[in-house]
Amino acid sequence: MSSSHSEHHLNNHLLSRTGQILLTVTCGLLLVISPAAAAKQKSSLQLQVSGVTDELEENVTTALVLPPLLARSGRIEPRWLRRFVQQVPALVSEALKPYGYYHAQTTTSTETFNDSDKTRLNVAIVPGEPVRIKTLTITIAGPGEDELALQKLREFRPLQEGAILRQDYYEIAKGALLARCIDLGYLRAAFIRHQILLDLANNRAEIDLALDTGPLFRFGAVTISGAPNYPGNFLRRYLAFNPGQPFSYARTGQTQLNFLNSDRFRTVTVTPLTSGEEINPIPVDIILEPTARRKLRPGVGFGTDTGPRFTLQYRDLNVQQRAHELTTELMIARQRQQLTASYVLPGLHNINNQTALHLGAERDQLDTYENRIYSAEIERQKIFLNGNQGALFLRLTQEDAALEGKRTSRAQMLIPGFRWSRRKLNDELRPSSGYQYQLEVRGAHEKVVSDTTLLQTIVSASAVQRLPWSFQLIGRVKGAATLQNGTIDDIPVSLRFFTGGDRSVRGYAYQSLGPTDANGQVIGGRHLLIGSLELERNINEDWALAAFFDTGNAFNQRADFERYDGAGLAVRRYTPVGPIKLDLARTVGQPKVSYRLHFSIGFGW
Repeated sequence: MSSSHSEHHLNNHLLSRTGQILLTVTCGLLLVISPAAAAKQKSSLQLQVSGVTDELEENVTTALVLPPLLARSGRIEPRWLRRFVQQVPALVSEALKPYGYYHAQTTTSTETFNDSDKTRLNVAIVPGEPVRIKTLTITIAGPGEDELALQKLREFRPLQEGAILRQDYYEIAKGALLARCIDLGYLRAAFIRHQILLDLANNRAEIDLALDTGPLFRFGAVTISGAPNYPGNFLRRYLAFNPGQPFSYARTGQTQLNFLNSDRFRTVTVTPLTSGEEINPIPVDIILEPTARRKLRPGVGFGTDTGPRFTLQYRDLNVQQRAHELTTELMIARQRQQLTASYVLPGLHNINNQTALHLGAERDQLDTYENRIYSAEIERQKIFLNGNQGALFLRLTQEDAALEGKRTSRAQMLIPGFRWSRRKLNDELRPSSGYQYQLEVRGAHEKVVSDTTLLQTIVSASAVQRLPWSFQLIGRVKGAATLQNGTIDDIPVSLRFFTGGDRSVRGYAYQSLGPTDANGQVIGGRHLLIGSLELERNINEDWALAAFFDTGNAFNQRADFERYDGAGLAVRRYTPVGPIKLDLARTVGQPKVSYRLHFSIGFGW
């Protein structure tokens, strides 16, 4: 073969290969571009389904996805339409079977509208009688067969005799049984039998589920590393489980949250060693990365009750490497200046138990009064099994106060008391349901380092309830009563009750409401009763609008109770550090209507 002939043959071969490649690329581009172009064109085929509603209609509509080749250049291809119409009955039948309808009858028809050059595909469905569950047998075998939580799941309501057979409920029931087994520590639980026997002639089904729980796994030894400067007993208080207890992934997750919520650790890794060979009990490895031991946090804020404020907080989270916590905080605002220090000794068996010593100096400069308070308090907090939190405290205060510009005599009080509270919210940052309450009882006696004798009870509660259409209703109430034989002048100003302000009766200045003296000056009262209702409408994840109504006052005698009301509109902006609240409130029922803008940052709970 000559050289020129070989080159000619090679060129032809290359051209042929090049053509094949170009053809392949072109076809690929057409396949990619065509659906996109078709999607941009307005389909001239409409689908109308009748005879079924709700979930059935939605599933049928999803199943009847119109092929992209039905319309080319905005016109219906008759050949493709006929093929699609032939497939519709089978598609409808498969779409209805998961909901228990196995005898659906489907008829189709097409209509062409000459004036608009559009075609409508009518799909009329007669679903027929559904298949119902005749017998339901759920058998639980293995070491966990007597677990009460598993026995209760056998009565899964949507999946019961006489109900329509639904595949989604069947799968949910199976998943719930397996998930509950794992929660209880039966990690190798499995179905040894799961079947549905259909009798379509009689529209009946028999369900047979047999579950073997397998062995019960328990927590084994716990290894904690990465935080050698913290005492071991202190770190173990964050564990949500004890070795020997049934294993639970939920408890390992809660353990991780306990460490992170302490604000002492930057990262926390909790690893149950369940991989590889079966290990029972299961060891748990916890790796910690502590945050900085000492923290200095400046901050600025604003509230209409106190005006602009500056804060500076210092924290030492591991004093003397014994996990003791020292916190000092300075707060400077237009109407209040405060310096506090707290030394906390954590409990060794519960993360919510602690003993604390508090020292403080405070100065308030309000329109109604001015005072200086120096205080020292020792407090013991304890969490009980039912979720209630209790605290015993003993507080020593020394107070200088002035009303109407006249300085009163210095008051010294030794006040023992206790607090009792409970908090249950579905979301701490933005709750939509839940409640909280707090009870405080405190008192003093003039023969025990106090200038007067009194007994006070303070009760507060708040609740939020989700409503339809993204609404929620928030209610708050607070009441207080004082038992005392002397006059109101014998009660230190800090132990009297006033109302008005951001978290009281909005529409009035902070602490501007209460009993008055002969000159009309507000001097505070023995008792308190206030309440609030707020209707909030969520706009999105971060914003909400609200309308509110506040009422109440402080008083000395029931017969002298004079109610003050306020109402208005509000805007809420929810952030990780708490909601930003802007409230426009007006007085209600007063001879002269006035408006007041309330602005605050932080939780109102």
